[in-house]
Amino acid sequence: MNKSLTVGAASAALLLTLTGCGDSGTDQSAATTGPAAVTTSVNAENGAGVHNDADVAFAVGMASHHSEAIEMSEMLLAKQGIDPRVVDLAQQIKAEQGPELEQLNAWLTEWGQAPRATTTTGMNMPGAGGGEDTGMMSAEDMAALSDAQGVDATKLFLTQMTEHHTGAIIMARTEVADGQNAQAKAMAQNIITTQQQELTTMEQLLSTL
Repeated sequence: MNKSLTVGAASAALLLTLTGCGDSGTDQSAATTGPAAVTTSVNAENGAGVHNDADVAFAVGMASHHSEAIEMSEMLLAKQGIDPRVVDLAQQIKAEQGPELEQLNAWLTEWGQAPRATTTTGMNMPGAGGGEDTGMMSAEDMAALSDAQGVDATKLFLTQMTEHHTGAIIMARTEVADGQNAQAKAMAQNIITTQQQELTTMEQLLSTL
């Protein structure tokens, strides 16, 4: 009888110990997987709010830059007698840079900055990384493209867009080097890759006109 009581007491004590461990594990899990922890995890994954001054400068500069490139492309696409290969390039630039412009403006809004205008005719602005030439067009440059027709317009577009892309790549490289936001840096790297390829295409097109 005494032996049975002893075994029963020991079993009860063991059960209490295991229950206590289980509660502790539950509390610890809740502390690391509650709403605050989930929010932190999501933010860490998408880098939504993580940024520095270089990221802001990149978004401001590249949004204006993209706006102008889209405007230049629309000017060309409205003309007659443009080489079909250059028409395709202008359409490609619009298709690439339109969504990027929307994302850049979304970041600016999130970071407490004013989004950039969708057109920037005649704007000239310092580089995002400390005064580099960004390749933005002057009012005179944009007027010249607007007035040009046919082959002259085709050549002028390619020449101006070559300068424009070169400036964008400089800005993007500054963001890759100095930025903090992972998504912005990824966009910058994509801009470098894409626009370098388009620079090669434009050089080849110019040589055949």
